[in-house]
Amino acid sequence: MKQCCECSSTASSQKEGFENSSDLSLLDPIFEKYKHKAGSLISILQQAQEVYGYLPLSVLDYIAEETGIKAPVIYGVATFYTQFRLNPIGKHLIMLCMGTACHVNGAKDIEEAICDELKIADGETTTDGLFTLNNVACLGCCSLSPVMMINGETYAKLTPEKTRKILKEIRKNDQQQVEEAA
Repeated sequence: MKQCCECSSTASSQKEGFENSSDLSLLDPIFEKYKHKAGSLISILQQAQEVYGYLPLSVLDYIAEETGIKAPVIYGVATFYTQFRLNPIGKHLIMLCMGTACHVNGAKDIEEAICDELKIADGETTTDGLFTLNNVACLGCCSLSPVMMINGETYAKLTPEKTRKILKEIRKNDQQQVEEAA
C-alpha cells in the first residue's frame, strides 16, 4: 500500500481482538435464507459484512464450510470486489474523492493533510479505531471539489486547513461523548 505522506504508518490492521470475537452463529439466519438459492455467495458475503462490519477470515472459512464452496473461491470473491473489507473499519469512514475534478482542485493536498493529521495512509485505520481513509474514484460532487464524505456527510471545497479542522472537530466530539458517558 502506497504511503500518501512521509509519516511512518502507525496504523495496525486491528485484527487482534476482532477475529476471535466473531460469533459465527450470527450467520445461521443468512444461511437459512439462502440454503436453496444457487449463486447467492455475494449476497451472503454482503449480509455477513453487515453483521460484522467486515469479513474476518473465520467468517469466510465458516461460509465455505456451510455453503460447500471452496475457501479460496470465497476469498477470491471477497478480495475481487471493492465493496468487501477483510479488516475492520474505523468509526468514521472517510471517503476521499480522487476523481478528475477533485484531483485538479487539490485532492492530493487534502490526502496529505488527512494522512499527516491521522498518521494513516489510504486503506488504513487509525490505531484508536476512530478513522479509516478510503480513496474513491468519484463521489459525484464535481462542482464541490475537492470533496470527501465522512459517514455519509459531504464536506466540500476543502483546503488542507479546513480538512484538519474537520478531523479535529470530529475527534473532539467523540472524546466529549466518551466523557459524558463515563
